[in-house]
Amino acid sequence: MEITFDGGKVITAHTHSHIIRTDQPVSGGGGDTAPAPFELYLASIGTCAGIYVKSFCDRREIPAEGIRIIQNIEFDPQTRVPSNIRLDIQLPADFPEKYREAVIYAAELCAVKKSINNPPKFEIITSTH
Repeated sequence: MEITFDGGKVITAHTHSHIIRTDQPVSGGGGDTAPAPFELYLASIGTCAGIYVKSFCDRREIPAEGIRIIQNIEFDPQTRVPSNIRLDIQLPADFPEKYREAVIYAAELCAVKKSINNPPKFEIITSTH
């Protein structure tokens, strides 16, 4: 993955064939043209859980179109980092009752969540190109 600085506060990640742009809100000196990096981080939690729930449904031929995940985040007022993240998987009324707990288990398999629970070591260096 390569990260480039693209003017103003726009920072872009280039990964495989994808380009992921970030920016800062106007209040942070940016143009608010893209999500802030922290917003992408938070979105990755819900979307990762979502792909596991979707895959669970696909394997059982259960329609997933009516499912929504509502993500609520509580922040520690002193550190300003999340202290609690709640994912509310909202299922349609006709969702099979026997799979409700299994959907929670599927969401728990999220790789982003696992990475947060077992954080990697960060190594930050400089080099000349």
